[in-house]
Amino acid sequence: MRVVLLDGSGAPAAAEGPYDILALLGDRSTLARAASFRVEEARTRSELADYRRLRQDVFVHEQGLFDGHDLDDRDTDPRTLVLVAKDTAGTVLGGVRLGPVDDGPDLGWWAGGRLVVAPGARGSWGIGAALVRAACARAEAAGVLRFEATVQVRGEPLFRRLGWRSVRPVEVANTPHLLMRWPIGRIAEQAAATKSALGPLLTAAFGPAGRAGAPDPAGGARRGASRAVLGGAGFVGDDGAPVPGTDVIAACDAIVPSMVERDPEWAGWCAVLVNVNDLAAMGASPLGLLDALGARDGAHAERILGGLLRAARAYAVPVLGGHTQLGVPAALSVTALGRTARPVPGGGGRPGHEVRLTADLGGGWRAGYRGRQWDSTSHRRADDLRAMTGAVAAARPAAAKDVSMAGIAGTLGMLAEASGCRAVLDVAAVPRPSGATVGDWLTCFPGYAMLTADGPGAPPLPAGPATGAVCGELTTGEGVGLRWPDGEITEAVTSTVTGMGAA
Repeated sequence: MRVVLLDGSGAPAAAEGPYDILALLGDRSTLARAASFRVEEARTRSELADYRRLRQDVFVHEQGLFDGHDLDDRDTDPRTLVLVAKDTAGTVLGGVRLGPVDDGPDLGWWAGGRLVVAPGARGSWGIGAALVRAACARAEAAGVLRFEATVQVRGEPLFRRLGWRSVRPVEVANTPHLLMRWPIGRIAEQAAATKSALGPLLTAAFGPAGRAGAPDPAGGARRGASRAVLGGAGFVGDDGAPVPGTDVIAACDAIVPSMVERDPEWAGWCAVLVNVNDLAAMGASPLGLLDALGARDGAHAERILGGLLRAARAYAVPVLGGHTQLGVPAALSVTALGRTARPVPGGGGRPGHEVRLTADLGGGWRAGYRGRQWDSTSHRRADDLRAMTGAVAAARPAAAKDVSMAGIAGTLGMLAEASGCRAVLDVAAVPRPSGATVGDWLTCFPGYAMLTADGPGAPPLPAGPATGAVCGELTTGEGVGLRWPDGEITEAVTSTVTGMGAA
């Protein structure tokens, strides 16, 4: 079969594999500017052998860094990946390896190394830089939160130009090197995207300056700075708000409209889940729910309500009423009412307190939300769900917050901020399901996960099937640091998360 390109010319003789889309479109000017090589993961023994042969030529014969060969245990680790740069003929022109540092479980701490480019392909080709960029992207795609490399001193300018940061001098094969680190901002970026607007927005609307000129809706008088802050004193930024003069806790959460539109049953379930968790974090027992629902038609509304009512039955909390409107864009929010005489604050932590994560590791990624939403609840029995949501009330820690869309690390930053502290999280001690990378787990919505802070030796939460472990502490300062098995601390959040300050 003869292939004709979109510009009317005939295609060259068919080669193995698919046609390049630019060639099929007849975009010859773009093709002419395209790089003369491509970077991909080495898949065959031949490609790995070519890469190792290049290393032998460069590191042993050309540079004299090693005697005989430069192979080590990383080469035999089945988790090690090799990326190679190949020309249009398939010849390997360079490569780099990357993979987990420790022999045990993959903690999201990877190292790159053995970056090599054939002598005839150096210079203006840009192969070395392309391999480094590809390695960074591949590591982040694998959920890595710490990515490092030992770089020869003469290679430092290249890495710095690509955004790497020097950590300290090291020695490899009796030759000066630099330990350099690729800055991974996944946790900070998520915290900023989900929570950083809260402080400025709410301070402007409800802070002393905003309140001073606003009429009191009850009596028309000007509201002064002495009026209670959002959430009440000691509960600023909390998961729920104590209703003044009562033992009632009120919480309200909305579901992202796109989720309500494309996954209505799950949206209904989650609307109950997140509100019950908010009450649970304050040690409150749920009294009832009110829902506000918008849907394009009755069939769509029925699916949303089906998920909501199924969750309400599972958590044994009644739906008291609400509002429903059809013929409008999808929308869903739920208000939950609970009761406790002694609410547990999110800002009750102090320097020296231990941080504990209690999470349900059962279940798996929700279909369509891999790496973002862990469904640990929809398969659970009602008594298991109630055991988990009653755990904070039973243990009464000094501080508690349920993990929100800011993820485990971001939510810990919120607890620390409300407590006027900094948090350090021991990555290796965090309870984590085997089916989740560290990067995904620390940034996803995990279904049921509760962060608590209390004095050393405080009792664990009696949370039924959930798994709990002390995995960090509160210290002086601000932000969140990740502590690794070698004692190194990398910064996950360098400042406050919400900007609302201490409770």
